Amino acid sequence: MTRPLAEYFSSVESADAYHYGFAPIRDFLTFPYRRNSYDWVITNPPFRLAEEFVHQALDVARVGVAILARTVFLESIGRYETIFRHKPPSVFAQFSERVPMVKGRVDQKASTATGYAWFVWNKADDRHGPQLSWIPPCRKVLERPRDYL
Repeated sequence: MTRPLAEYFSSVESADAYHYGFAPIRDFLTFPYRRNSYDWVITNPPFRLAEEFVHQALDVARVGVAILARTVFLESIGRYETIFRHKPPSVFAQFSERVPMVKGRVDQKASTATGYAWFVWNKADDRHGPQLSWIPPCRKVLERPRDYL
């Protein structure tokens, strides 16, 4: 995600839990980030740790948090009690087309039956309830040949 984000933000720092050849290795959950030390935290956490990532990211980010996760992240009494009940996302943006995810790489031929969405917390806009939106089909328009190098 770092390369496309760098096209829109003046400064982007990244880290990975494993060496994928792009970013330094750093565990987001154990690294000693300072409170409000970044404007945004934008991440695709491991699904089994997504809840912990949300809590940590909300502490680290000044402006907001964007988590790319499986749509079923909305489900769960536990997540409702620890996140959504008191700190619901500002926006839940569902991909209308399936977005194939392949661990540690991009695969042009990959497919999936799993739905994904962006869960976005905008700390400046928490006075309204969550907004539901859809991300229109965009994969063919946004992908570039260099994405698969």
